[in-house]
Amino acid sequence: MNHSLQIAADHGLTWNVEQLYHRLAPLLPNLSIEVVSEIASTNSALLERARVGSRLSVEGDRAQVRRSTESQAFGRRTADHQPCLLVAEHQTQGRGRHGRVWQSEAVASLTFSMAMSLAPVDWSGFSLAVGVALADALDPAGKVASGLSGASATDPWVGIKWPNDLWLMPPGGSSAEGRKLGGLLIETVPAGEMRLAVVGIGLNVLPLPLAQAQAASGFACLQEIDPEVSAPQVLARIVLPLVEALQRFEREGFAGFAERFAARDVLRGRAVHTGAVGMGGSDLAARTSSGIEGIAEGVSGTGALRVRVADDGLREVMSGEVSVRLRPTTASPPC
Repeated sequence: MNHSLQIAADHGLTWNVEQLYHRLAPLLPNLSIEVVSEIASTNSALLERARVGSRLSVEGDRAQVRRSTESQAFGRRTADHQPCLLVAEHQTQGRGRHGRVWQSEAVASLTFSMAMSLAPVDWSGFSLAVGVALADALDPAGKVASGLSGASATDPWVGIKWPNDLWLMPPGGSSAEGRKLGGLLIETVPAGEMRLAVVGIGLNVLPLPLAQAQAASGFACLQEIDPEVSAPQVLARIVLPLVEALQRFEREGFAGFAERFAARDVLRGRAVHTGAVGMGGSDLAARTSSGIEGIAEGVSGTGALRVRVADDGLREVMSGEVSVRLRPTTASPPC
């Protein structure tokens, strides 16, 4: 059996790694699944492995580098580009986009990274496709709860805030703002003729102490949807749809996810403010210290945020260039 397992039971969680492996292995030959009690960052660990592997192709001393790194908490699968699911019961230095800190806590959070070699024709909209897969897996009914027929008036639903956040939205299409449920950090490195995509995911499972829950958008957790939820249960629910989505994105690109994203787009029709330069329209409107303000009108075929700016028309903002936020509202209480 070609998988490794590292588990420290310090936090009393049961991860059912054997079951996860048997579900994923048909899609991912040579898969490694690792669960560690504590690590600085799952993304950083997998990226370092990949960089070691790239250096080996030049230096040619694979065995020596493997021996020197396996003692540094990298685990069995060091210095290769094979698929790996690395789960941390506690991340001590979790990272978000633009160097932001991702707060997490053992038992109350699910933090993991999936590394896979991919070769899509176009990487545009990748984070949105991942968000769709996660939101659909966590909240299947949310595809209609976003305002389509059959929506429940009492259940919250999981939306996607461009470009890489999951939000828990209020029930019944309320105009109140949502609260942050989780986020993604996607990084890639060369892997031969492909690239190794490291998809880092952090989800709030249970309430966190108030001191750690001071997100600008408020704090939400999955316990609000499922009172009996646990981090291992959430991983088991989302990991197969995630892998299937990554492989579908490689074949179809963002086009295979655009309709489902639109059903969960929490910015569409809302007043937004972006903090950097967009694409298209006049330079004067874009290059102001206050950024771009307008009404979000969904995304383009490549996943760019479309913003209708007064007196300047429709602009497109590319992921990675901007920080997008709804105009300030009264803060929501923590979970």
